[in-house]
Amino acid sequence: MDTTDRRRASASSNLQSLKVAIQHIEHGRDQWALRWQALLAFIDVTILAFFILGPYLRAGPSYLIIDYTVAVWIGGELLARALAAPSIRTFLKKPMTWIDIVILATLLFPDLLFNFAFLRAMRIWAIGKSQLLCEILRRYGWVHLQDVIRACLNFLVFLFMVTGFVYTTFFYGREGGEGFVDALYFTVATITTTGFGDITLPGTLGKLTSVVTMIVGISLFVRLAQAVVRPYKVNFPCPQCGLQRHEADAVHCKACGHLLNIPDEGN
Repeated sequence: MDTTDRRRASASSNLQSLKVAIQHIEHGRDQWALRWQALLAFIDVTILAFFILGPYLRAGPSYLIIDYTVAVWIGGELLARALAAPSIRTFLKKPMTWIDIVILATLLFPDLLFNFAFLRAMRIWAIGKSQLLCEILRRYGWVHLQDVIRACLNFLVFLFMVTGFVYTTFFYGREGGEGFVDALYFTVATITTTGFGDITLPGTLGKLTSVVTMIVGISLFVRLAQAVVRPYKVNFPCPQCGLQRHEADAVHCKACGHLLNIPDEGN
């Protein structure tokens, strides 16, 4: 084997090791993987904070520096996930891939594509689906709060998504944080159907935005309320009839009476 072949073999081996490491970070449950997942979740929350503080930072010289720094980070994440994916087709089928691509575009062209910046709130939804959240809840014995926390995160994602859309579409020209606060106030008043009427959205687009916000917002709010008040059940499919959810201490399936062997999630 000549020098060129050895270099190619070494590069291929290093690339495969990197791919395995990224996959382990995404799906692992040991201390090393969880620390990486916690760091990535913290960065996701920081990116969302940057979007929320955008109206205050936009006038300063540091805004574009932070904006392009976040763009480099998200671009690196996309490349890492593409490398770890079984195939490019699998990578492109994931919704978060396209969301991150749109987010990256808004970061690279903030003046041209500012109307799509609110999609950065979708990164909270990714945290709710991560292994890190499940493992933290399991380790601290809070597994029974999993449905409640995910419902809260879904509600927050929708709240920020609508607030961001309303702000960038109708209140973007206002100075400082006044426009964002007005957008948040309108969104909360619409979702809760309070409807004070002191802030309304003009035109057909404004009316359609209000209708969608009320319908979807009420649905998510009811789902959150159900998650809070309903008894906790574990996801454990019955081998006999396939019923998915059972009480945590169930011995037999309530649908068919089959003997269950539900593992203790606290261990």
